[in-house]
Amino acid sequence: MSTQTPSRPVGVDELKRAWHALNAGEFRTGPGAGQGPRGRGTAAEDNWSPADGEHTIAVIGSAGSVGASTFALATGLAAAAPVRVIECCSVTASGLAAASTAELGLHPTDWRQGKRDHVLLERASEVLAGVDEVPLPTEAQNETQLTILDIGWEAGQLLATDCWLAEAVRAADQIVLVTTATVPGMRRAGVAMDLLAGYWQPEQIALAVRGPRRKKWPRGLEHAGGPAVRRVLDGDRCVEIPEDRELAVNGLGSRPVPAPLISAARQLLEPAHLPTDTGGESA
Repeated sequence: MSTQTPSRPVGVDELKRAWHALNAGEFRTGPGAGQGPRGRGTAAEDNWSPADGEHTIAVIGSAGSVGASTFALATGLAAAAPVRVIECCSVTASGLAAASTAELGLHPTDWRQGKRDHVLLERASEVLAGVDEVPLPTEAQNETQLTILDIGWEAGQLLATDCWLAEAVRAADQIVLVTTATVPGMRRAGVAMDLLAGYWQPEQIALAVRGPRRKKWPRGLEHAGGPAVRRVLDGDRCVEIPEDRELAVNGLGSRPVPAPLISAARQLLEPAHLPTDTGGESA
């Protein structure tokens, strides 16, 4: 009687991924040879640079559930086509899972694609254990592409990891830090700005704050984030994200993104001289 352990059945999706990996040259030439995270190849092969004419904006949340993905989508809707939002987090942390109004399926690079008005949405299709497991973006399909990177990782973890995403943030045309109008939110924004100070000056970072209007902030809140946040506020590089009760409860779905949110995102694009869309879904 044979004592060989039965092999595990292989699913169709796994076979497809193996076929795409084979075509892309992502296969082992020896035991563990040249393998990076998830067997995608060496670190040198995991580099990404924007195409000529591609403008990149990196949106970073100072903490979880501050509204970074929502603001990234609003920025895409406020911008003129062609624009895409790449959600760079694990499938288990997605804030855009229900945001597409038309699903386009799974791209061979493992990005799940969808559309929302004129915005292409790309999100991870697998569980990712770390920043270095985020797949490389798909190639830009347009000469004047706007790519919004919805980071989805804590700033310290991101910048301490050797990966394409950390390099993309360091080289981005624009950085937007999203936080809340609370003392902890401002403190976390200040810590994130200090971490980014090696690559960006505070004057080059925009701040998006969810909560009441700035004139209604509690006394002392503007100083809670330290000098870096204060300089951003004094330099008028802060946009206010108004609270939306239904959005806060239900998250992003098929409901139109509130017009005040898209208007706030448009304020961010104008100083960068990026074309805006005046006929967005809620504009």
